[in-house]
Amino acid sequence: MRQTLKFVALAVVAVVGYAALQGVDASVLQKKEKMMLSHDVYFSLKDNSPAAKQKLVEACKKYLTGHEGEVFFATGGLVESLKREVNDVDFDVALHIVFKDLDAHDKYQVAKRHDEFIAENKDNWKKVRVFDSYVGAYAAPILEKQK
Repeated sequence: MRQTLKFVALAVVAVVGYAALQGVDASVLQKKEKMMLSHDVYFSLKDNSPAAKQKLVEACKKYLTGHEGEVFFATGGLVESLKREVNDVDFDVALHIVFKDLDAHDKYQVAKRHDEFIAENKDNWKKVRVFDSYVGAYAAPILEKQK
């Protein structure tokens, strides 16, 4: 039991130390609801013609941008030329939104414009996969160093 407690304490110290080196406030690791939330949606369409894909991309831009707490928004189609063994190509259009926190995501989910987006577009959806994850902002410092 003592050995296990020592291991757990060492693991906590290691995680907090790593977080500090990465510029992450250790309290954020304990309060995930205050971390940014990445909402990634992959749409497979019944009619997956170029026009239908573009229509969905435009609808994403119209209805899903500018929501309170939205930190990042992007949408677009599958990169059909990338067909490596690890690539999942079972979608036509992708949507990526990062929210400042879980509360902002939850408000977005019940927003009138989000509901309008679903109502206007769902008839052409063959399959929709949603991936939500807590994320930290590590890319910006890395990109700044590359300039």
